Amino acid sequence: MAHYEGDLRAPEGARFAIIASRWNARITDVLVAGARESLAGNGVGEEAIDVIRVPGAWEIPVAAARVAAGSGHAAIIALGCVIRGDTRHYEHVADSCAEGLMRVQLDFGVPVLNGVLAVERIEDAEARAGGSHGNKGEEVALAAVEMAQLLEQLP
Repeated sequence: MAHYEGDLRAPEGARFAIIASRWNARITDVLVAGARESLAGNGVGEEAIDVIRVPGAWEIPVAAARVAAGSGHAAIIALGCVIRGDTRHYEHVADSCAEGLMRVQLDFGVPVLNGVLAVERIEDAEARAGGSHGNKGEEVALAAVEMAQLLEQLP
């Protein structure tokens, strides 16, 4: 787990959304579990976590926009896994997903944390989903709590 200075606790009453792709579920399920565990460890109860599943990474931004428009969440955690194949499809999906997530957070003023893995091989994804490189779901959940805390303090 990443190291943070000071007290990293979710603001009282804060809700968090996890939007996760069903594609590459063997990876994304581990990312979701890591995010949930990280949120719980920082003061977020299960009742304050909404998990929304979408078909793939391509669909995450539109779901994030709908969630952000509802104004009920302190942050949105996007989780998915795009693995390079033999075509350019990988680049279109990964890049467009990242751009869409950035657009959502800027348009709605709700932090959207990008935990969508864009990797060369399944082994690279496994390393980032509880393997030798930690759990990206855990990391982005920590960043979501930090951003929720920061935005609550800003004028």
